[in-house]
Amino acid sequence: AMAESQGVIEGSQLELRNRNFYFNRDLRNHASNGQGNNAARPAQARKGYREEWAHGVMLGLTSGFTQGIFGLGVDAHTQLGLKLDSGPGRTGTLLLPVSHDRQRNAEVSDHYTHTGAALKARALGSELKWGEMRTSTPVFTTADSRLLPEMASGFYLRNAAVPDLLLEAGHFTAYRDFTSSNADDSLRTRYSDVEVRSLDFAGATYQVNDTLGVKLFHARAKDNWLQNYLNINQDVPFSTGSGLNLDLQLYRTDDTGRALSGAVANTSWSLAGAWRQGAHRITLAYQQIDGDTPFDYVGGLSIDLANSVQISDFNAPGMKSRQVRYDLDLAGYGIPGLNFMTRYITGSEANDQHWRAGQHYAGGALSSYGAYDGAKWHELNLELRYVVQQGPIRDLSIRTRMANYRGNQQAQVDLPDINEVRVIVEYPLKF
Repeated sequence: AMAESQGVIEGSQLELRNRNFYFNRDLRNHASNGQGNNAARPAQARKGYREEWAHGVMLGLTSGFTQGIFGLGVDAHTQLGLKLDSGPGRTGTLLLPVSHDRQRNAEVSDHYTHTGAALKARALGSELKWGEMRTSTPVFTTADSRLLPEMASGFYLRNAAVPDLLLEAGHFTAYRDFTSSNADDSLRTRYSDVEVRSLDFAGATYQVNDTLGVKLFHARAKDNWLQNYLNINQDVPFSTGSGLNLDLQLYRTDDTGRALSGAVANTSWSLAGAWRQGAHRITLAYQQIDGDTPFDYVGGLSIDLANSVQISDFNAPGMKSRQVRYDLDLAGYGIPGLNFMTRYITGSEANDQHWRAGQHYAGGALSSYGAYDGAKWHELNLELRYVVQQGPIRDLSIRTRMANYRGNQQAQVDLPDINEVRVIVEYPLKF
């Protein structure tokens, strides 16, 4: 099969993606924005919201492979972010970079750019990539929830030679977050905000049959923790257009080496059941965090637990959370391309009595959404998305995401009540 490669040029694809992003986060109950120049202002003069509008242009080249048993190729990308509307008192959305953040002379950049590439080789059913890339595994995933996607630098190996079995492994040493132009920023833990010198993982995804799938992964965040992951997904089809899906997600995390994030012994799991009937889908999910620390991870979206949603991960130590979700595909009502989703999640029984005194999870720069004894909160999400199905602007998408987050007094030590709106218009062109 490798000898049938089209060639580097013949097998290449060029994609130009435009993304227009409006973000508004309203901080309720007299809470204030601590980003930009607000920190240098008197408390009464600080703005109580974050609001920015930006446009991103992403050009990506995915080459084919040289012909023969051993093939070589390259993937490259260049990205541009443009400010449309912002201000040093309204920043903090992670759409645009800020210089001199939290100082009186803070400024929001008019634009920022980034360019990167990865070499790749293919042989005997395996593909190896080295360089800068996006990742998507349960233990290490770069996020794409702002203007420009996050990127990671390192090695990635995948093998799909055996039918229905995908093997993956990776070694990553650097990261580029949403608003950075650097390819060599350090990897960091999401909640303890500790540097990770390297992140290694290996895993397998096996489709047992048409209805049962299993994933197993192991990861090491150097001098922080070891993490094991299990996913079992069982689909139970009934009559045409109806069925039940059961999805179990399980993580076990234990500190290792110098334990820079402190003592960690955490078991986090979720179970979701989804019933589908024609255009409708109803999901019920339960999630539980067992341990004296939050469920933590490296990378912007390395969490597959069911109740990780728009604002909160519901991942505080001891927290138990429940979700009810409804999805509607309006193609069944004559409007193909239009989808609606709403979900409500409530979490309680957070317990921080063992980790409050520690320095790793008691106020790190990224430990917002942290837990405090008796903390409980809930979140409501609404989403409407339309994708143009045909014509000259086919694949143009318009997506509106709304979130309403509320917590009791204990929960608001780090995160205030929030009303949030995101509007994303995206247009991909492939050549």
